[in-house]
Amino acid sequence: MAGGGPIMDTVPQRPDAAPFTHSGARVDIEERSARCVGGGWGVLAIAVLLAIGIALVSAGQARLIVFPVVVIVLLIILVLRSLVIVQPGETRVVQLFGRYVGTVRRPGMSWVVPFSTRRKVSVRIRNFETKRLRVNDADGNPVELAAIVVWQVSDTAKATYAVDDYLDFVMVQAESALRQIATAYPYDASGGEGISLRDSTDVVATELSHEVTTRVAPAGIEIVEVRISHLAYAPEIAQAMLRRQQAGAVVQARSRIVEGAVGMVEMALDRLNESDYVTLDDERRAAMVSNLMVVLCSDQPAAPIVNAGTLYS
Repeated sequence: MAGGGPIMDTVPQRPDAAPFTHSGARVDIEERSARCVGGGWGVLAIAVLLAIGIALVSAGQARLIVFPVVVIVLLIILVLRSLVIVQPGETRVVQLFGRYVGTVRRPGMSWVVPFSTRRKVSVRIRNFETKRLRVNDADGNPVELAAIVVWQVSDTAKATYAVDDYLDFVMVQAESALRQIATAYPYDASGGEGISLRDSTDVVATELSHEVTTRVAPAGIEIVEVRISHLAYAPEIAQAMLRRQQAGAVVQARSRIVEGAVGMVEMALDRLNESDYVTLDDERRAAMVSNLMVVLCSDQPAAPIVNAGTLYS
Protein backbone atom coordinates (compact mmCIF):
# COMPACT_ATOMS: atom_id res chain seq x y z
CA MET A 1 0.00 0.00 0.00
CA ALA A 2 1.46 3.37 -0.98
CA GLY A 3 2.12 6.01 1.68
CA GLY A 4 3.62 3.63 4.23
CA GLY A 5 0.35 3.18 6.08
CA PRO A 6 -0.55 -0.03 7.83
CA ILE A 7 -1.82 -2.90 5.72
CA MET A 8 -5.43 -3.58 6.70
CA ASP A 9 -7.03 -7.01 6.56
CA THR A 10 -9.66 -6.91 3.84
CA VAL A 11 -11.09 -10.38 4.61
CA PRO A 12 -14.61 -9.91 6.01
CA GLN A 13 -15.08 -11.31 9.48
CA ARG A 14 -18.04 -13.46 10.36
CA PRO A 15 -20.32 -11.90 12.95
CA ASP A 16 -20.35 -15.09 14.96
CA ALA A 17 -17.85 -17.88 15.37
CA ALA A 18 -20.24 -20.42 16.79
CA PRO A 19 -19.98 -23.99 15.48
CA PHE A 20 -22.56 -25.28 13.05
CA THR A 21 -25.70 -26.56 14.76
CA HIS A 22 -29.05 -27.73 13.51
CA SER A 23 -31.45 -24.81 13.40
CA GLY A 24 -34.04 -26.14 10.96
CA ALA A 25 -37.69 -26.71 11.67
CA ARG A 26 -38.50 -29.74 13.79
CA VAL A 27 -41.79 -31.60 13.72
CA ASP A 28 -43.04 -31.05 17.26
CA ILE A 29 -45.64 -33.78 17.57
CA GLU A 30 -46.47 -36.50 20.06
CA GLU A 31 -48.65 -39.56 19.87
CA ARG A 32 -52.22 -39.38 21.14
CA SER A 33 -55.17 -41.73 20.99
CA ALA A 34 -57.50 -41.36 18.04
CA ARG A 35 -61.19 -40.87 18.69
CA CYS A 36 -62.91 -44.04 17.59
CA VAL A 37 -65.64 -46.45 18.62
CA GLY A 38 -65.89 -50.19 18.44
CA GLY A 39 -66.23 -51.72 15.03
CA GLY A 40 -69.44 -53.41 16.12
CA TRP A 41 -71.24 -50.06 16.00
CA GLY A 42 -70.15 -49.63 12.41
CA VAL A 43 -71.45 -53.09 11.50
CA LEU A 44 -74.71 -52.24 13.26
CA ALA A 45 -74.98 -48.98 11.31
CA ILE A 46 -74.46 -50.85 8.04
CA ALA A 47 -77.15 -53.36 9.02
CA VAL A 48 -79.59 -50.56 9.83
CA LEU A 49 -78.88 -48.80 6.54
CA LEU A 50 -79.37 -52.06 4.65
CA ALA A 51 -82.67 -52.66 6.41
CA ILE A 52 -83.85 -49.15 5.55
CA GLY A 53 -82.83 -49.59 1.91
CA ILE A 54 -84.62 -52.93 1.63
CA ALA A 55 -87.73 -51.45 3.20
CA LEU A 56 -87.70 -48.52 0.79
CA VAL A 57 -87.26 -50.80 -2.23
CA SER A 58 -90.06 -53.13 -1.17
CA ALA A 59 -92.52 -50.41 -0.19
CA GLY A 60 -91.96 -47.47 -2.55
CA GLN A 61 -92.09 -46.77 -6.23
CA ALA A 62 -88.92 -47.17 -8.25
CA ARG A 63 -88.60 -43.56 -9.40
CA LEU A 64 -89.27 -42.17 -5.91
CA ILE A 65 -86.71 -44.32 -4.09
CA VAL A 66 -83.72 -43.94 -6.40
CA PHE A 67 -82.26 -40.96 -4.56
CA PRO A 68 -82.74 -42.42 -1.02
CA VAL A 69 -81.25 -45.74 -2.09
CA VAL A 70 -78.23 -44.02 -3.65
CA VAL A 71 -77.72 -42.04 -0.43
CA ILE A 72 -77.96 -45.21 1.64
CA VAL A 73 -75.44 -46.98 -0.59
CA LEU A 74 -73.03 -44.06 -0.29
CA LEU A 75 -73.44 -44.07 3.49
CA ILE A 76 -72.74 -47.82 3.62
CA ILE A 77 -69.60 -47.35 1.52
CA LEU A 78 -68.54 -44.47 3.78
CA VAL A 79 -68.98 -46.58 6.92
CA LEU A 80 -67.12 -49.49 5.35
CA ARG A 81 -64.26 -47.17 4.46
CA SER A 82 -64.19 -45.91 8.06
CA LEU A 83 -63.74 -49.37 9.58
CA VAL A 84 -60.18 -50.38 10.36
CA ILE A 85 -58.82 -53.70 11.63
CA VAL A 86 -55.75 -53.57 13.89
CA GLN A 87 -53.79 -56.73 14.66
CA PRO A 88 -51.87 -57.23 17.92
CA GLY A 89 -48.48 -55.54 17.73
CA GLU A 90 -49.65 -53.05 15.10
CA THR A 91 -51.16 -49.56 15.12
CA ARG A 92 -52.93 -47.25 12.69
CA VAL A 93 -51.89 -43.61 12.43
CA VAL A 94 -55.03 -41.68 11.44
CA GLN A 95 -54.74 -38.51 9.34
CA LEU A 96 -57.62 -36.31 8.22
CA PHE A 97 -57.00 -33.80 5.42
CA GLY A 98 -53.29 -33.54 6.28
CA ARG A 99 -53.89 -33.20 10.02
CA TYR A 100 -52.81 -35.81 12.53
CA VAL A 101 -55.90 -37.10 14.32
CA GLY A 102 -54.43 -39.81 16.55
CA THR A 103 -53.26 -43.39 16.72
CA VAL A 104 -55.40 -46.49 17.11
CA ARG A 105 -53.58 -49.04 19.29
CA ARG A 106 -56.57 -51.16 20.35
CA PRO A 107 -56.50 -54.56 18.61
CA GLY A 108 -59.58 -55.53 16.70
CA MET A 109 -61.99 -53.59 14.50
CA SER A 110 -62.59 -49.90 15.14
CA TRP A 111 -64.73 -47.22 13.55
CA VAL A 112 -62.70 -44.07 12.95
CA VAL A 113 -63.52 -40.68 11.52
CA PRO A 114 -64.69 -40.82 7.88
CA PHE A 115 -62.56 -39.55 4.97
CA SER A 116 -59.38 -40.26 6.93
CA THR A 117 -56.26 -42.07 5.81
CA ARG A 118 -54.65 -44.73 7.97
CA ARG A 119 -51.00 -45.72 7.95
CA LYS A 120 -49.89 -48.99 9.50
CA VAL A 121 -46.98 -48.73 11.95
CA SER A 122 -45.69 -51.84 13.70
CA VAL A 123 -44.76 -51.57 17.39
CA ARG A 124 -43.30 -55.07 17.61
CA ILE A 125 -39.74 -55.53 18.85
CA ARG A 126 -37.37 -55.72 15.90
CA ASN A 127 -33.64 -56.17 15.49
CA PHE A 128 -30.98 -55.89 12.83
CA GLU A 129 -27.23 -56.28 12.55
CA THR A 130 -25.19 -53.39 11.27
CA LYS A 131 -22.69 -53.78 8.48
CA ARG A 132 -19.13 -54.65 9.40
CA LEU A 133 -17.64 -51.22 9.83
CA ARG A 134 -13.94 -50.53 9.46
CA VAL A 135 -12.71 -47.81 11.84
CA ASN A 136 -9.60 -46.85 13.77
CA ASP A 137 -9.67 -47.42 17.52
CA ALA A 138 -8.28 -44.99 20.10
CA ASP A 139 -4.73 -46.24 19.41
CA GLY A 140 -5.11 -45.75 15.66
CA ASN A 141 -5.30 -49.46 14.83
CA PRO A 142 -7.82 -50.39 12.10
CA VAL A 143 -10.51 -52.73 13.44
CA GLU A 144 -13.66 -54.29 12.05
CA LEU A 145 -16.79 -54.42 14.16
CA ALA A 146 -20.55 -54.84 13.92
CA ALA A 147 -23.41 -54.64 16.40
CA ILE A 148 -26.90 -56.05 16.88
CA VAL A 149 -29.55 -53.42 17.66
CA VAL A 150 -32.86 -54.42 19.29
CA TRP A 151 -35.49 -51.68 19.01
CA GLN A 152 -39.17 -50.84 18.69
CA VAL A 153 -41.38 -47.86 17.89
CA SER A 154 -42.57 -46.12 21.05
CA ASP A 155 -44.15 -42.98 19.52
CA THR A 156 -45.93 -43.67 16.25
CA ALA A 157 -46.57 -39.98 15.53
CA LYS A 158 -42.87 -39.08 15.66
CA ALA A 159 -41.93 -42.17 13.66
CA THR A 160 -44.39 -41.17 10.94
CA TYR A 161 -43.99 -37.39 10.76
CA ALA A 162 -40.68 -36.43 12.42
CA VAL A 163 -38.46 -38.38 10.00
CA ASP A 164 -38.81 -39.38 6.40
CA ASP A 165 -38.08 -43.11 6.87
CA TYR A 166 -37.63 -44.29 10.44
CA LEU A 167 -36.25 -47.69 9.40
CA ASP A 168 -33.39 -46.15 7.47
CA PHE A 169 -32.96 -43.51 10.20
CA VAL A 170 -32.38 -46.13 12.89
CA MET A 171 -29.87 -48.07 10.81
CA VAL A 172 -27.81 -45.02 9.87
CA GLN A 173 -27.77 -43.58 13.39
CA ALA A 174 -26.80 -46.95 14.87
CA GLU A 175 -23.81 -47.21 12.54
CA SER A 176 -22.81 -43.63 13.34
CA ALA A 177 -22.95 -44.29 17.09
CA LEU A 178 -20.96 -47.49 16.65
CA ARG A 179 -18.22 -45.60 14.82
CA GLN A 180 -18.04 -42.97 17.55
CA ILE A 181 -17.78 -45.51 20.38
CA ALA A 182 -15.19 -47.58 18.49
CA THR A 183 -12.90 -44.57 18.08
CA ALA A 184 -13.15 -43.70 21.79
CA TYR A 185 -11.60 -46.92 23.15
CA PRO A 186 -8.64 -49.12 22.20
CA TYR A 187 -9.05 -52.67 21.04
CA ASP A 188 -6.87 -53.96 23.90
CA ALA A 189 -6.07 -52.10 27.11
CA SER A 190 -2.34 -51.76 27.72
CA GLY A 191 -1.32 -53.66 30.83
CA GLY A 192 -4.82 -55.02 31.28
CA GLU A 193 -6.00 -51.74 32.84
CA GLY A 194 -8.68 -49.40 31.53
CA ILE A 195 -11.67 -49.85 29.27
CA SER A 196 -11.17 -51.65 25.97
CA LEU A 197 -13.44 -52.92 23.22
CA ARG A 198 -12.43 -56.54 23.75
CA ASP A 199 -12.28 -56.80 27.54
CA SER A 200 -15.03 -54.36 28.61
CA THR A 201 -17.92 -55.56 26.47
CA ASP A 202 -20.61 -54.74 29.05
CA VAL A 203 -19.37 -51.18 29.57
CA VAL A 204 -19.04 -50.57 25.84
CA ALA A 205 -22.48 -52.07 25.16
CA THR A 206 -24.09 -49.85 27.82
CA GLU A 207 -22.48 -46.69 26.46
CA LEU A 208 -23.35 -47.71 22.92
CA SER A 209 -27.00 -48.21 23.94
CA HIS A 210 -27.12 -44.73 25.49
CA GLU A 211 -25.55 -43.19 22.40
CA VAL A 212 -27.98 -44.88 19.99
CA THR A 213 -30.94 -44.02 22.24
CA THR A 214 -30.01 -40.34 22.22
CA ARG A 215 -29.65 -40.28 18.45
CA VAL A 216 -32.95 -42.01 17.58
CA ALA A 217 -35.11 -40.32 20.25
CA PRO A 218 -36.41 -37.61 17.83
CA ALA A 219 -37.91 -40.39 15.69
CA GLY A 220 -39.88 -41.93 18.56
CA ILE A 221 -37.72 -45.05 18.68
CA GLU A 222 -36.92 -46.96 21.87
CA ILE A 223 -33.70 -48.96 22.04
CA VAL A 224 -34.03 -52.23 23.94
CA GLU A 225 -30.44 -53.47 23.67
CA VAL A 226 -27.27 -52.98 21.65
CA ARG A 227 -24.53 -55.63 21.62
CA ILE A 228 -21.31 -55.94 19.64
CA SER A 229 -21.57 -59.04 17.45
CA HIS A 230 -18.23 -58.89 15.61
CA LEU A 231 -14.88 -57.45 16.69
CA ALA A 232 -11.53 -58.13 15.06
CA TYR A 233 -8.42 -56.42 13.80
CA ALA A 234 -8.32 -55.50 10.13
CA PRO A 235 -6.74 -58.23 7.94
CA GLU A 236 -3.60 -56.23 7.15
CA ILE A 237 -2.55 -56.01 10.81
CA ALA A 238 -4.21 -59.12 12.18
CA GLN A 239 -1.05 -61.27 11.95
CA ALA A 240 1.13 -58.61 13.58
CA MET A 241 -1.35 -58.13 16.41
CA LEU A 242 -1.60 -61.89 16.85
CA ARG A 243 2.16 -62.13 17.25
CA ARG A 244 2.05 -59.30 19.76
CA GLN A 245 -0.64 -61.06 21.76
CA GLN A 246 1.34 -64.30 21.61
CA ALA A 247 4.46 -62.47 22.79
CA GLY A 248 2.52 -60.95 25.67
CA ALA A 249 1.16 -64.36 26.62
CA VAL A 250 4.67 -65.85 26.53
CA VAL A 251 6.01 -63.05 28.73
CA GLN A 252 3.21 -63.55 31.26
CA ALA A 253 3.79 -67.31 31.27
CA ARG A 254 7.52 -66.83 31.74
CA SER A 255 6.89 -64.45 34.61
CA ARG A 256 4.73 -67.01 36.36
CA ILE A 257 7.33 -69.71 35.75
CA VAL A 258 10.18 -67.59 37.10
CA GLU A 259 8.11 -66.56 40.11
CA GLY A 260 7.32 -70.18 40.89
CA ALA A 261 10.92 -71.29 40.31
CA VAL A 262 12.27 -68.65 42.72
CA GLY A 263 9.83 -69.84 45.37
CA MET A 264 10.85 -73.46 44.87
CA VAL A 265 14.58 -72.59 45.07
CA GLU A 266 14.03 -70.61 48.27
CA MET A 267 12.11 -73.52 49.76
CA ALA A 268 14.88 -75.97 48.77
CA LEU A 269 17.61 -73.81 50.30
CA ASP A 270 15.61 -73.34 53.49
CA ARG A 271 15.07 -77.08 53.83
CA LEU A 272 18.78 -77.76 53.28
CA ASN A 273 19.77 -75.13 55.81
CA GLU A 274 17.43 -76.63 58.40
CA SER A 275 19.04 -80.09 58.02
CA ASP A 276 22.61 -81.01 58.90
CA TYR A 277 23.14 -83.46 56.09
CA VAL A 278 24.67 -81.02 53.59
CA THR A 279 26.57 -77.82 54.24
CA LEU A 280 27.07 -75.55 51.22
CA ASP A 281 29.36 -72.59 50.96
CA ASP A 282 28.43 -69.48 48.97
CA GLU A 283 29.95 -70.73 45.73
CA ARG A 284 28.18 -74.09 45.80
CA ARG A 285 24.96 -72.43 46.91
CA ALA A 286 25.13 -70.09 43.90
CA ALA A 287 25.82 -73.05 41.59
CA MET A 288 22.87 -74.92 43.04
CA VAL A 289 20.59 -71.94 42.56
CA SER A 290 21.75 -71.58 38.96
CA ASN A 291 21.19 -75.27 38.21
CA LEU A 292 17.73 -75.29 39.79
CA MET A 293 16.66 -72.16 37.89
CA VAL A 294 17.87 -73.68 34.60
CA VAL A 295 15.99 -76.92 35.28
CA LEU A 296 12.77 -75.24 36.42
CA CYS A 297 12.66 -72.52 33.74
CA SER A 298 13.82 -74.57 30.74
CA ASP A 299 11.39 -75.56 27.98
CA GLN A 300 13.20 -78.85 27.45
CA PRO A 301 13.41 -81.68 30.02
CA ALA A 302 16.65 -81.66 32.03
CA ALA A 303 19.33 -84.33 31.49
CA PRO A 304 20.70 -85.12 34.96
CA ILE A 305 24.42 -85.79 35.46
CA VAL A 306 25.41 -88.00 38.37
CA ASN A 307 28.50 -86.82 40.21
CA ALA A 308 30.28 -89.87 41.71
CA GLY A 309 33.02 -87.83 43.32
CA THR A 310 32.99 -85.06 45.88
CA LEU A 311 31.25 -81.71 45.59
CA TYR A 312 34.50 -80.02 44.61
CA SER A 313 35.67 -82.48 41.96
